[in-house]
Amino acid sequence: MASSLLSTPSRTLAPAPAPAGLRGRATAQAHLPRAGLGLGVAPRRSRALSVRASVAIEKETPESEPPPTFLREDGQGAGSGSVRARFEAMIRRVQGEVCAALEEADGGGARFVEDVWSRPGGGGGISRVLQDGRVFEKAGVNVSVVYGVMPPDAYRAAKGEAGKNGAAAADGQKPGPVPFFAAGISSVLHPKNPFAPTLHFNYRYFETDAAKDAPGAPRQWWFGGGTDLTPSYIIEEDVKHFHSVQKQACDKFDPSFHPRFKKWCDDYFYIKHRNERRGLGGIFFDDLNDYDQEMLLNFATECADSVLPAYVPIIERRKDTPFNEEHKAWQQLRRGRYVEFNLVYDRGTTFGLKTGGRIESILVSLPLTARWEYDHKPEEGTEEWKLLDACINPKDWI
Repeated sequence: MASSLLSTPSRTLAPAPAPAGLRGRATAQAHLPRAGLGLGVAPRRSRALSVRASVAIEKETPESEPPPTFLREDGQGAGSGSVRARFEAMIRRVQGEVCAALEEADGGGARFVEDVWSRPGGGGGISRVLQDGRVFEKAGVNVSVVYGVMPPDAYRAAKGEAGKNGAAAADGQKPGPVPFFAAGISSVLHPKNPFAPTLHFNYRYFETDAAKDAPGAPRQWWFGGGTDLTPSYIIEEDVKHFHSVQKQACDKFDPSFHPRFKKWCDDYFYIKHRNERRGLGGIFFDDLNDYDQEMLLNFATECADSVLPAYVPIIERRKDTPFNEEHKAWQQLRRGRYVEFNLVYDRGTTFGLKTGGRIESILVSLPLTARWEYDHKPEEGTEEWKLLDACINPKDWI
């Protein structure tokens, strides 16, 4: 059967020699992915798209060191007690903790390369990428804190179907440029071993003001995010552990959260043209503003803090599991599904494209390699078939 191989370039991630004391830091010339919200700038665009993108996104400036905060004392919510400031502090703390834990789990001396950037119009980000480690083929953990104005198309891409799943409805289509604030942490971890699952997590906070041509409209805010597991093989001990940690985080705030957000996750990561899910789910929520803002900030923090206890024990158990070429080929086929979902359906990708985002930033979630075979179908009853069946027919694991 015919097959093809997709690879993202690896050479662009090799850092130039860094000064002493800047272990793993990229130079301004290193073409690393920007933060998880995909808010870099593509170097070449059509004139029409460039004009549209310039409304929303200004060219980023490489920085040698991350600033204490990306917020400004000019009305951009930089007060230490503001939701903006506290959310930024949380995602930057989590980024540091996750990267340190992943370097330890990798165990081969590989380190995250760090790329810091700022936007003249407001904000910036910190991208960290570990590639070709002993355990991780590619791991990205990125944060961004950006603000400015965006065109209405980008607003609709960021907001999606307002009001769905309990979120408040938007006030009309906001036809003019929309002032916005967006902060988030986004991560995708692709291990080498086929028995070690891929993990994705993303937690974000968004605000919009009244559109330029609609003064007086109320400010809107919402939280979004989730954590989901994409294994190539079902090891029930691992899957149950992962879902149990998600449930524990949800139950601390509302017993309805876990069943609601688990179903939302199963529905969101659905590959329509394949009639299957990307993986075995987790939790997912978006446009969430129908609870107290303080409570939702604490909930997003709890979810982000649950990433390491949900994932690291699985990696430690599976990173050295023996495997053969057939196991690896199946992993590559499942990563093809991962690529398909992210490029066709993922809302964050759509937002990045509509705001003229830098393509390396938008595609940071993709694995180094993936595989497509013509009309591939696993034999019924095999471990591969069991995984595919679970992606077609989601189940409760706990």
